[in-house]
Amino acid sequence: MRNIRFARLLLTLISVPVFSSAHANEPAAAAQATPATPLDLRIAQLVPILNGKAPLEEFFTPSFLTAVPPAQFKAISDSFTRQYGSAVAISAVQRYGPNSAVLQVEYEKAIATIEITVESVAPGKVAGLLAKGFALKGDSIEKIKADFAALPGKSGFVVQKLGDDGVVTTHSANAESQFATGSTFKLYVLAELASQVAAGERRWSDVVPIGVRNFSSSATQNWPLDTPVTLQTLATWMISVSDNAATDALMRELGREAIEGKLASIGHSAPDKALPMLTTVEAFALKSNPALRQRFEKANEAGQRDLLAAERAALSFAAIDMSHMGSGPNAIETIEWFASPKDTALLLNNLRRLDNQTARDIMAVNSGIGPAAAAKWRYLGYKGGSEPGVISMSFLAQSKAGQWYAISGSWNNPAKEVDNNAFAALMTRLMDSVAGS
Repeated sequence: MRNIRFARLLLTLISVPVFSSAHANEPAAAAQATPATPLDLRIAQLVPILNGKAPLEEFFTPSFLTAVPPAQFKAISDSFTRQYGSAVAISAVQRYGPNSAVLQVEYEKAIATIEITVESVAPGKVAGLLAKGFALKGDSIEKIKADFAALPGKSGFVVQKLGDDGVVTTHSANAESQFATGSTFKLYVLAELASQVAAGERRWSDVVPIGVRNFSSSATQNWPLDTPVTLQTLATWMISVSDNAATDALMRELGREAIEGKLASIGHSAPDKALPMLTTVEAFALKSNPALRQRFEKANEAGQRDLLAAERAALSFAAIDMSHMGSGPNAIETIEWFASPKDTALLLNNLRRLDNQTARDIMAVNSGIGPAAAAKWRYLGYKGGSEPGVISMSFLAQSKAGQWYAISGSWNNPAKEVDNNAFAALMTRLMDSVAGS
């Protein structure tokens, strides 16, 4: 149920400003020449730093190492090395003023785009470093499929071209299998809200109280329950940072049955697994209460609905016992939100066809992938979801040429945690392969 965002450590070392002025690309020899400025010196030192062959304290400012301690930096750089081999050389330098540049860093298996910023005073240490994306050398859809197949557990994806005259599946693997998708289900909530706004039943500016508490609610944690917020604010929190309290507040306002009706009208290949649609508090409460969870798992859909109605106190935020959640996957095959990649693609296409630009703007707040990969698209809307053993990433994308795509992938492993960073890298490769087609 944690949101998967690019702000995770997969590609980000530390954020740095984006500058607007630029000089022409310089050849790799510029980084190899005798350093003329502090920026040149730090560029020349970067490859050893990325390979763990030089002291970080002599390269980074103290403030950088406070934000990203050496052990954390090493873990990030080691993850790059595991995926892409060792850093080999700086292959291109594009300067942005005297203290910043965008570099093409060649790894054994990929080319990384990395922004670097040095402090403007002596000794000119590095104050910002941001890996914006990796382009795998010689990548192909066949290699991507093979890497999906090699993931432990179960995984699948779909790429569909979307048009008013129909949908064409261009690439897929296990696209009809049902997966736990975590917070990706929140797109159904957004779709129902957008439909009610389009029908004139609600306005994005309607104000409601938050009214609920939940875990993983970064935007609303500890806010007074009577805090008034607009429906658009709740929807933006729900999609961009996967705020669970915002999600449950919207589900309260819209009604469980209305959202489930949206799932039915869009289409879902296994509604028996998808229904009843739980609130996030209910899911946490069931996972943390083994006895109640077993009752829920054994019941049919009608019995599950009866249990949700009869056990409201036991399914409240106050009743959640996080000590019973465990440290690994917890009931991900029974207490979850389920969809196949093709089911999610149907949902994404519905959001594309809705006459509601606000919903698509909300989806575009968090692109889900790095800025270099996101820049390859005219429009990119995203929602992901995860919990231990679960990760799902889904995109509504429009190419520079105007072609719309639905791209959705999931990976489940009930036996152990999945590697969120590795999956995000794999989905970025898939996105890049479609953007370049």
